[in-house]
Amino acid sequence: MNDLYARHRAVLPDWLALYYEDPLEITHGEGRHVWDAHGNRYLDFFGGILTTMTAHALPEVTKAVSEQTGRIIHSSTLYLNRPMVELAERIAEVSQIPDARVFFTTSGTEANDTALLLATAYRRSNTILAMRNSYHGRSFSAVGITGNRGWSPTSLSPLQTLYVHGGVRTRGPYAALSDAEFIAACVEDLKDLLGHTRAPAALIAEPVQGVGGFTSPPDGLYAAFREVLQEHGILWIADEVQTGWGRTGDHFWGWQAHARSGPPDIVTFAKGIGNGMSIGGVVARAEIMNSLDSNSISTFGGTQVTMAAGLANLAYLLEHDLQGNARRVGGLLIDRLRTATAQLPGVREVRGRGLMIGVELVRPGTDEADPGAASAVLEAAREGGLLIGKGGGHNTSALRIAPPLSLTVAEAEEGADILERALRSAQ
Repeated sequence: MNDLYARHRAVLPDWLALYYEDPLEITHGEGRHVWDAHGNRYLDFFGGILTTMTAHALPEVTKAVSEQTGRIIHSSTLYLNRPMVELAERIAEVSQIPDARVFFTTSGTEANDTALLLATAYRRSNTILAMRNSYHGRSFSAVGITGNRGWSPTSLSPLQTLYVHGGVRTRGPYAALSDAEFIAACVEDLKDLLGHTRAPAALIAEPVQGVGGFTSPPDGLYAAFREVLQEHGILWIADEVQTGWGRTGDHFWGWQAHARSGPPDIVTFAKGIGNGMSIGGVVARAEIMNSLDSNSISTFGGTQVTMAAGLANLAYLLEHDLQGNARRVGGLLIDRLRTATAQLPGVREVRGRGLMIGVELVRPGTDEADPGAASAVLEAAREGGLLIGKGGGHNTSALRIAPPLSLTVAEAEEGADILERALRSAQ
């Protein structure tokens, strides 16, 4: 056990998860690469859990942060804050939500907490619809609606949660249906569920389930859900903490794959917008955002330094069309991984879109999750110089691939080669 690991174990909680048998200390990064304390270089295909969205040490972001820290770091939301207003204006514009209002938090968890507060206050209901296999954060209210046992340590909750089918296309009772039949069955399930309960406040759903292993429904499911929800006045919250800002390539927001019935009532975001700085937030129609009948502030949400980082990062993302790069390079990477794993019996599925890719592992000859293999591949990939993540619903058996959106074709090929060797070594 190295010294830093021993010190970590002595002062931090046992449940604070660490990757790798010999945990890794990352000391610095540049572009799509990071270095550890021993000087080893790694191609980063996980980006601090989808947070380093553009690049490590992006000059435009580090310059903006440095300049802002030389002026003022923090003042709270009790004072006018130019960087916060400017970033809110840009986010409101790209959100596609009419008459949008933006509230900044420090994390995706806090953003989802805020969305739940808004929805339940606006609707005067504490019942929430959530998706099976979902994850929405680590706060008391967020773990209470999370549909993933491995990340929900208590059943106590201020909310009544009802779980809906549809977040996972290739597992569950509707997996064998066609896409159209799958959507129809999930809609009928939703209608039946609503017939047995008082009208809920909202449905919260990740367009692509992150911790759940990058699973998703067929395009159009949430549009079909929304038609039913609107009949009952139920709000739609799109949890875009992992899918936002062009990561899926085809769309700027994950919900746009389900846009037939219009934008969500509330969108939550975090992670990539700050490129590593602590930014989360909520976008909602003014009537919903303004529905709270008591005072509220945020001490650290919208602080000047993080807002400066977000402004610079969003500008870089848009000016360099990183969404288009995610679509092009991500498409090549998905195709490359599908070809490489076609003959590997332990690989059940390569799924995803853009630079949000999941590789689900099973015990060869079965459909049973293989978390041991996922851990082994994680270790082997690290040995080869590649960092990836893992996740999954009933069991942690999906590899999660989410590089910075500036990934080059050459780096995608390099990472695919390393991952292919790691997968073969674990068979």
